[in-house]
Amino acid sequence: MTQATVSKTQDFLTEADRYSAHNYHPLPVVIERGEGSWVWDVDGNRYIDMLSAYSAVNQGHRHPAVIAAAKAQLDTLTLTSRAFHNDQMGPFLKMLCEVTGFDRALPMNTGAEAVETAIKMVRKWGYKVKGVPAGKAEIIVCENNFHGRTTTIVGFSTEDQYKDGFGPFTPGFKVIPYGDSDALEAAITENTVGFLVEPLQGEGGVVVPPEGFLTRVREICTANRVAFIADEIQTGLGRTGRMFCYDWDGVRPDILIVGKALGGGVYPVSAAIADTEFMDVYQPGDHGSTFGGNPLAAAIGLAALGVIIDEKLPERSDELGTWFMDQLRAIGSPHVEEVRGKGLMIGVVIKQSSGPARPFCKALQARGVLAKETHHQVIRFAPPLTITTDELEFALDHARAVLSE
Repeated sequence: MTQATVSKTQDFLTEADRYSAHNYHPLPVVIERGEGSWVWDVDGNRYIDMLSAYSAVNQGHRHPAVIAAAKAQLDTLTLTSRAFHNDQMGPFLKMLCEVTGFDRALPMNTGAEAVETAIKMVRKWGYKVKGVPAGKAEIIVCENNFHGRTTTIVGFSTEDQYKDGFGPFTPGFKVIPYGDSDALEAAITENTVGFLVEPLQGEGGVVVPPEGFLTRVREICTANRVAFIADEIQTGLGRTGRMFCYDWDGVRPDILIVGKALGGGVYPVSAAIADTEFMDVYQPGDHGSTFGGNPLAAAIGLAALGVIIDEKLPERSDELGTWFMDQLRAIGSPHVEEVRGKGLMIGVVIKQSSGPARPFCKALQARGVLAKETHHQVIRFAPPLTITTDELEFALDHARAVLSE
């Protein structure tokens, strides 16, 4: 890399450091262009994207069908607010409900907004339908969870940094160990209205629960009339080798939360989805979003869903993810404690004795592979679901070199 190249990259890094809040610790690469599984930095260096914007780019960068839908909608109508109807939201929500198998969907923008929508929904359902006394509703969550960054959500996180300096927090949440169905059953009271859980914990380190956990969760929630709320913002829409991660267990939640890949890597689109019993507790004025369900978002969401279905991305994720995990395990690296995941949501756990995962990610970056550490010890591999075997082999060759050093 020439001095001029270093200087160009460094100028952008210095500018961001000066004018941006320091709430992220990104790798020192400045990306200016993307296509498919690849991105290019401001100096023309090419990298394979093995993170997919935390699974928001399942369809690959700038998928032609998603871009075409966005461009077409930009030429007609972009925003009406929910004070009026638009001609895109209905078709989008119809397809979303048909794909997920639920009665209704409430469109929002970010994942955290969709989680808040589900929390409000299940609390009101508890009071108006189940009959929980006012102000007593409880929601059970899991240790090591990540559901977003609002003050309500970080209040029930078990990560100290997420909470430090942001209290006081919203009451009404109980925390149990992840994957422990006995603990769930023991925590339920007559005031329990919901159990909010990630079918596979992504930000928590690509943590896979014990076999049969979600099956038992469904049984316990049904027996106690507790709403099973599945946060599939990161795991859903094909990422784990099924349309939704809970499909591996053959169960169905009461409330489904989706986001990230619903926007096709182009625009923030999210939704809380449920049957009428839960969704109809919302009345005009109870909840809303100026941008939620806007025509641009709806057109993009419709195209994003179409790509996932038409290109059979869940099936691709299952096949390629199984192969890639097997290959990573076969490296036999002295630095790796475990390779775990489902589909193309994969965590390579670095041994404590080998130090944190970040230096491994920086070594991969130097070789043209972009991945990111999570929970200090885990390298997360989550490429676009449109990635090819040849492209995965490119990433694997460099991962093999880095993990063998």
